[in-house]
Amino acid sequence: MVKNITVGQFFPGNSPLHKLDPRIKITVTLIYIVALFVCRSFLPLIVLTAISVTAVALSRIPLKTVFNGLKMVMLLVCFTAFLQIFYNDKGNVLWKPFDRFDFVITDAGIFSAVFITVRIISLILAGSLMVNTTSPTMLTDAIERLLSPLTLVKVNVHSLAMMMTIALRFIPTLIEEIDIIMSAQKARGAQLETGSIKERAKALVPVFIPLFVNSFRRAYELAFAMECRCYTGGKGRTRLKIMKIRVSDILVLVGMLCVLGGVIFVSVYDFGDNIMLRAVM
Repeated sequence: MVKNITVGQFFPGNSPLHKLDPRIKITVTLIYIVALFVCRSFLPLIVLTAISVTAVALSRIPLKTVFNGLKMVMLLVCFTAFLQIFYNDKGNVLWKPFDRFDFVITDAGIFSAVFITVRIISLILAGSLMVNTTSPTMLTDAIERLLSPLTLVKVNVHSLAMMMTIALRFIPTLIEEIDIIMSAQKARGAQLETGSIKERAKALVPVFIPLFVNSFRRAYELAFAMECRCYTGGKGRTRLKIMKIRVSDILVLVGMLCVLGGVIFVSVYDFGDNIMLRAVM
C-alpha cells in the first residue's frame, strides 16, 4: 500500500520551521541542495546530514511521517548504491564474486555507495521538510515573489507558481487515488504483487488507466471551480497573509551561506584525501 507516503503534504504546526519566511525557506533549501552536490568528502556531508537531522527535530513532525516520505525513493537509493558497489573498481579489492566477470567489490565502492545514499536521503529530507512545513498558499506566494524578476521578460510568474504548487498539492491526492484503485482491483481478483515482472507490469495497466482518467477529471473540475470563482490570475489580487522577513530569517540564510562557503572551501582545497573521509566519485 502507498497510502502512508507523505510527499507533498502540509502539516500545520507552530515550530521554528513553520514560522520561517517561505521565501527564505525556499532559498535556504536550494542552497542546501547546492552544498550537497558540491561536497566531495564525508566531513562536509556529515555536517550537512546533521543540519537535516536538526531541521527534522525542529519541525516537530513525527519521525514515522518523515520515514513514510522516504518510501518512494528507497528503491532508487538501493539501486544507486548497488551500482556504486559493483561498478566502482577504484581502491582495494575486497571481493570478486565472479571469476568470469569484472564485477568486484572495493573499499572505495562501499564508501561511495554510503556517500551517495546519505546524499540522496538528505536531499529528499530537505525538499520534504520545505513542503511539509509550508502551506500551499504561502508556497505559491513565495515562489511568485522569488520569480518576480522574470516579469521583466514577459513571463507569467503567477501562473507558473500556481502550476508548481498545484502539482505538489495533488501528489498526496494521486497517491491516495492509486491506493483506492489498487484495493478495488485486488477485490476483483487482480494479482498485483505476484508473478513475474512482465505479469506485474501488465497487471498495473488497469490501475493507471482509471488513474489518468480521474486525474483529467480532477483537473477539469479544478479549472471549472476557479473559473466560477472569477479567478483571473495574480494581477490585482490581495493576500490574506503578508510575508515579512525577520532577523531570525536573515540569520538562518547567512548561516546556510556560511555552510555553503565552508563546503566549497573544503572541496576546492581537497581536504580529506583519506579514503575513510573521501568518497571516490
